[in-house]
Amino acid sequence: MDAVPVAASSSYFTTSLFYPLVFIVASLWAVHWYIENLRIVRMGNKLPGPKTVPFFGNALLAFGVAPEDVMGEVIKYLHYGRVIRAFLGTKLIVFLIDPRDVEIILGSHVHLDKSAEYRFFKPWLGEGLLISTGEKWRTHRKIIAPTFHLNVLKTFVPLFYENSLDLVKRLKLEVGKKFDIHDYLSAVTVDILLDTAMGVRGGKREKTGFDYAMAVMKLCNIVHQRQYNFMLRMDPVFKWSKYATKQEQLLSIIHGLTRGIMDKRKKDYEEKGEDAYPEELRQGKSIDSKTTEIIKSSNMKYVRDDLDEIDENDVGEKRRLAFLDLMLELSRNGANMTEDEVREEVDTIMFEGHDTTAAGSSFTLCVLGIHQDIQERVMEELDSIFKGSDRPCTFQDTLEMKYLERVIMESLRMFPPVPAIARHLNEDVKLASGDYVLPRGTTVIIAQYQIHRLEEYYPNPEVFDPDRFLPENTQSRHYYAYVPFSAGPRSCVGRKYAMLKLKVLISTILRNYKILSDLTEADFRLQLDIILKRTDGFPIWIEPRTKTTNVM
Repeated sequence: MDAVPVAASSSYFTTSLFYPLVFIVASLWAVHWYIENLRIVRMGNKLPGPKTVPFFGNALLAFGVAPEDVMGEVIKYLHYGRVIRAFLGTKLIVFLIDPRDVEIILGSHVHLDKSAEYRFFKPWLGEGLLISTGEKWRTHRKIIAPTFHLNVLKTFVPLFYENSLDLVKRLKLEVGKKFDIHDYLSAVTVDILLDTAMGVRGGKREKTGFDYAMAVMKLCNIVHQRQYNFMLRMDPVFKWSKYATKQEQLLSIIHGLTRGIMDKRKKDYEEKGEDAYPEELRQGKSIDSKTTEIIKSSNMKYVRDDLDEIDENDVGEKRRLAFLDLMLELSRNGANMTEDEVREEVDTIMFEGHDTTAAGSSFTLCVLGIHQDIQERVMEELDSIFKGSDRPCTFQDTLEMKYLERVIMESLRMFPPVPAIARHLNEDVKLASGDYVLPRGTTVIIAQYQIHRLEEYYPNPEVFDPDRFLPENTQSRHYYAYVPFSAGPRSCVGRKYAMLKLKVLISTILRNYKILSDLTEADFRLQLDIILKRTDGFPIWIEPRTKTTNVM
């Protein structure tokens, strides 16, 4: 009978301690949050930037600004210099434009974490390379990087060419008419990715590719809305919005495609072994010494990254397969990756390799349409390589496309597909450009679009000049003054894949069509989205070339 009061007393004693402890912990956390944010605000106020409003910071400056007007609004604040501070409430955002400061951030092994805004991609990409941090990111980067070695990429060239040739044939319907080239380039980019990333060939991919491309486009728009709409940034508000329902529908298309293909590839491999792989992807050969010398002399060494440090022995003959096949093989052979992680990485590659290439190739063709003299010089180079024949493009051919390479690089300078990179600072950072210290917790925005227009590195920056990338003109230029693929430890793992794909795609189009435009670069209305776009689309005309290179 004495047990009841003892139990009640014990329960009362526990309860009487629990709530005060919760209150104390919550109070300590609130004090810590206040002190930390007070520190960030005080340090942030020492940086140049527009005046703030209590509670809102500078958030009201973006209120009511349409996405297509963001570029113009950003340019208004460039008079503050190359370090520009803004507050979103108490959240400190700092824009960096000086390459010396950019090097401190991108070249660091400490500030590798992406900003909080990248969490909007998580339902889509999970913990893929774009989002993951810490040891998981390092492990996956080390596993994935060898799959982008040139020995692997070389085997993709026939697939790049085959898909580019399909595009040439589809474009025949547009001869003599003004049309938006981006729609076609977006479609062919998805086809190439389905081929090289997932091993989906021919007719099987046509409707699949269209549905996927549309889902990606609409999902990017939702992510973009969350980045610019203050209310939608809050998860509880977003979950009750119409966008959340639409996001689930789009994710079912995207993830359904990836999972379906993965399941089929696994089943095929179990039943047929390596015979399940497409024949084209089982016939790779090692790159010979002559090719290696050409690669070393290429302008693309200017954009170095960890892919240049991969041991040739890391990539065996049988690994020259679709990216998905490589990932599944690595997973089977003991690599520290689950099948869900493989799917996340494939989804990441599909996302990062789609809109970026479509935008990059669209801008390049548009500027070639504007500058007929440059287009003719590209054609002279292509004629010297192909000698008037209509033979397929080879890997060796792409290594000879030195001038086209410079054209692409200049296009990526003026119109970088990813116009900004955001990082989260884990430590205080002393900048090199002035007596500024950024507090830990700051979101840093690397503004490539403005960096690529700095007069001291690019005289007359609004003039399209591919010869900026002649070796003699790049030697003294600050390495971090050109970062279309980012740079440092977290540079784009697929940048060699992207450049090779762009060369094959653009050269194949130019061998068959002359590109025409009635605009200038000054007429472009740019939109700062996840990917840099034009609000007016990418309108051009095409005329068939009368040379024997015509394949139509």
